[in-house]
Amino acid sequence: MYRHVFLTGPPGIGKTTLIHKASEALKASGKPIDGFYTEEVRQGGRRTGFDVVTLSGKHGILSRIGTSQSDGKREYRVGQYAVDISSFEHLVIPILDYVLKTGNPAQKFVCVIDEIGKMELFSKKFISVVHTILDSANTVVLGTIPVPKGKPLPLVEEIRSRQDVKVFNITKENRDAMLQEIVTTVRNCI
Repeated sequence: MYRHVFLTGPPGIGKTTLIHKASEALKASGKPIDGFYTEEVRQGGRRTGFDVVTLSGKHGILSRIGTSQSDGKREYRVGQYAVDISSFEHLVIPILDYVLKTGNPAQKFVCVIDEIGKMELFSKKFISVVHTILDSANTVVLGTIPVPKGKPLPLVEEIRSRQDVKVFNITKENRDAMLQEIVTTVRNCI
């Protein structure tokens, strides 16, 4: 029996779009759900960074091209992007804490985490709360993880190898047909 559902696949394949659609379907059926997703920030057709967006529509900075406003603190980078850990934690950690406190075994809370990737994993607070959520009997995670590439990310590999996690590999060929299977699998976890 699965307790959590994760989508994986190459960047730009449609994982976040599927997360949106699955979240809306679950919300429409009355399932308690909260969490966040990441979205590209574009200016003049060029990607300049990523934002974190809550399911309720609040936005926060995850990263931008260039240097961060780190106020003398360590600067975290992924390629050309400077990651704003403070902004990320300010928006995401309270939501994840809320999900943990609100869910219960009789009415599990669906927690959307899009994504658990390099940028997000700079946050030790995020890693800690994700571990707690994955081990909680009160929550079901609907999330995304990157495909293995380069140096393994310990939390991602841990999630991929958990017996209670169903991982869907999203491709161009299957992405349009996957929505109902994803929603059904999450419902079966609740």
